[in-house]
Amino acid sequence: MNGPAAKPTLRADARRNRARVLAAAQEAFADEGLSVPLDEIARRAGVGAGTVYRHFPSKESLFEAVVQDGVERLSEQARERLTAAEPGTAFFDFIDIVAEQAMLNKALCEALESAGTSLPREPHADFHALFGELLRRAQDAGAVRADVEPDDLVALLAGYLAIKRQSPGVSRILTDGLRR
Repeated sequence: MNGPAAKPTLRADARRNRARVLAAAQEAFADEGLSVPLDEIARRAGVGAGTVYRHFPSKESLFEAVVQDGVERLSEQARERLTAAEPGTAFFDFIDIVAEQAMLNKALCEALESAGTSLPREPHADFHALFGELLRRAQDAGAVRADVEPDDLVALLAGYLAIKRQSPGVSRILTDGLRR
């Protein structure tokens, strides 16, 4: 028997609808960012607005679910680079991967630029910890300046994304400034 804190299991059709809403939201947020209306997401998913609200009580909760998926994928990319033979290369490659993914996805870009304020706590913490570990490994290998702190990475990343959007060729200046 389910306890009071147990989540109800969704019926198969409800799970399919939720998945359709998430897929449509991911596409819509990637195209338009947080400004996309929920009615547009419902239209893209082929469901009514009520279905969207049944699964996600607000646009912000839907946005968080979509961003969480993107952040979890980036965290996996970071995790894969933790065992790289060249920690400096792995660190700078990861910065480029994050920037590339964020440039293709307005929702992720907005979330990363907000320095984590619109990211769900758990995936953001995992992303931040893994990014910090990549930094530490790169510093230990002598590839990155020792005075860069893990807490600096989110702000530096936000700046990097802004620079890449405005002047793509100039973005190397930020990564050059991190090098030892």
